[in-house]
Amino acid sequence: HVQLVESGGGSVQAGESLKLSCAASGYAAVNYCMAWFRQVPGKEREGVARLYSGTGSLFYGASVKGRAIISRNEAKDTVYLNMNKLTPEDTATYFCAADLSIGRRRCSEMQGDGSDFRYWGQGTQVTVS
Repeated sequence: HVQLVESGGGSVQAGESLKLSCAASGYAAVNYCMAWFRQVPGKEREGVARLYSGTGSLFYGASVKGRAIISRNEAKDTVYLNMNKLTPEDTATYFCAADLSIGRRRCSEMQGDGSDFRYWGQGTQVTVS
């Protein structure tokens, strides 16, 4: 049973940076797609960044490209999202998601709300003011 637990959210000032963590457990796959999404009430869930484990490929949404870095620590089974130059538009609940059947090509497709991802964390709130 795959479990994802996010942490690191909070309130920050515009221009500051934030690091989110997603601790994963309960899987033994070598190839998987891990992703960060965010959602604001009343709006569609937005893809922020994705990582395909098999090749180490990284993908970013247009709204965060150049300001975000997704990374992983395999020893800790943890995926991180570092974001800098935060603006109020980055305010959202951030979710970690994973799927063991999504290949690299689908993992690279940043569009969509992530409904094809099977495993989700509970979300962590980020507020930028």
